[in-house]
Amino acid sequence: MTDQQLMQLVAAGQSELFDELVRRHRTPMLRMAISKLSDPADAEDAVQEAFFAAFRAKHTFDARYSFRSWICTILLNVCRRQLRQSATRPARVSGSLSELALNAEPATNESGLTSLLLRERNGLLGELLDSLPEVEADALRLRFFGELKFEEIAGVMESSLNAAKDRVRRGLERLAEMARRSSSICQEGDRS
Repeated sequence: MTDQQLMQLVAAGQSELFDELVRRHRTPMLRMAISKLSDPADAEDAVQEAFFAAFRAKHTFDARYSFRSWICTILLNVCRRQLRQSATRPARVSGSLSELALNAEPATNESGLTSLLLRERNGLLGELLDSLPEVEADALRLRFFGELKFEEIAGVMESSLNAAKDRVRRGLERLAEMARRSSSICQEGDRS
């Protein structure tokens, strides 16, 4: 069954089917929330709140549209509200993105060194995302953590398809430039 079909049945009273939607979308939503909130516990709370809000609003869901876009819109709004309520952006927890990835995905046979390098890389990615303009960072979160298509990103961000593509492209370009600068600073430090 498609997500839309499941939501129609949930709205018609088959509440237990909502568990399948949670199972399908929880992991990418957690990735997206942790990249925005920086803290795994806060991210888990935001995802749970988003699913709860979606369940409460089940009768408002329009099956002509993507459930994934709808739930991601709700999640971004929950995350923004949490950030506003905290008054200041929380300090980034080093390696939190990789911790989530390691906990949310099946275990792999990574060596300790590979795992450590992954944690370092993901910590840097989180810091770089935090330094982007919010619309570009959110577009990247939706695309790569939320696994949304460009059409879905446009819907979530209430923009045109071209604007969604442009936000992702600009975000990637800025990330690449920041990574290049960071790499060159590290290389200069190694030569000293």
